[in-house]
Amino acid sequence: MTAGTGVLHSECSSEIDKTHLLQIWVLPEKKNLQPGYEQKLFSSEEKQGKLRLIASRGGDDGSVPINQDVHLYASILKDGDEVSHELGEGRHAWIQVISGSLEVNGQQLKAGDGAAISAETSLSIRSIANNTEFLLFDLN
Repeated sequence: MTAGTGVLHSECSSEIDKTHLLQIWVLPEKKNLQPGYEQKLFSSEEKQGKLRLIASRGGDDGSVPINQDVHLYASILKDGDEVSHELGEGRHAWIQVISGSLEVNGQQLKAGDGAAISAETSLSIRSIANNTEFLLFDLN
């Protein structure tokens, strides 16, 4: 969602349905953007065993466009599965573990953990619990 100008937004959860969600804010690269909203479903199969780009500045590879120099990936890894990601010069990463547990460049993370990563050129991400789901933000 780009709130920009002129958007009224509210949220509420049901007393009946259980909701588990992550609400992550990425500040836009400039102010007074046109308001906009897009929602897209990426299946588990699209994320299984790989990094699936789900949001990017240009809407690359079918991802949702975002008004910032960010590449946001989602992944689901089975126990022992590993993915890697190269960070360009001057880039940083944030990893948010949704479920399961990971080892990232030798450091263990569990469900609910987030990790800020700087001064690295590559990431080695390995699941150490079955069906680990996580987000990877590649940031400027």
